[in-house]
Amino acid sequence: MRKFILILSLLFPLLLSNCNAGSSAKSTLNDSVKLSGNDVDKLSSEGEVIALTTEMFKQKIFNYDISKEWKFEGDMPVIIDFYATWCGPCRMLSPRVEAIAKQFKGKIRVYKVDTDEEQLLSQTFGISGLPTLLFIPMEGQPQASSGLVSKEDLVKAVNNVLKVK
Repeated sequence: MRKFILILSLLFPLLLSNCNAGSSAKSTLNDSVKLSGNDVDKLSSEGEVIALTTEMFKQKIFNYDISKEWKFEGDMPVIIDFYATWCGPCRMLSPRVEAIAKQFKGKIRVYKVDTDEEQLLSQTFGISGLPTLLFIPMEGQPQASSGLVSKEDLVKAVNNVLKVK
């Protein structure tokens, strides 16, 4: 399973420097909702960005404890924003990701993973630079993008990778 995750290709060039994992400054990102159950599906399809835990990931995206081969469990394409509260580029990307969630509401789900809180999930995907976006289409393999990207590039990724217009 790790093999296919590590093979994830980068979609966009790095536009700004990635965050340094050793940084310790704290600040808050734009609010995301932290829920579980059916409320998550409802809110995420309404354009909200939802805080994703490891357990929610296993239920809604892919249970890597049970299956070794990638099989997306979701009902619509997904973007996962791996971030940290101390990461400057993450804070800059957050409003863009929220805008994409609203622009494509009902067509995609958008989740955020705080890499400090969900270290196991971050390690499973080999997340080393922040921010990292994981694009998960309905069919095919997930693709990753590391670094700060423009809203226009996010729209292109939704259209081309997630196949949503």
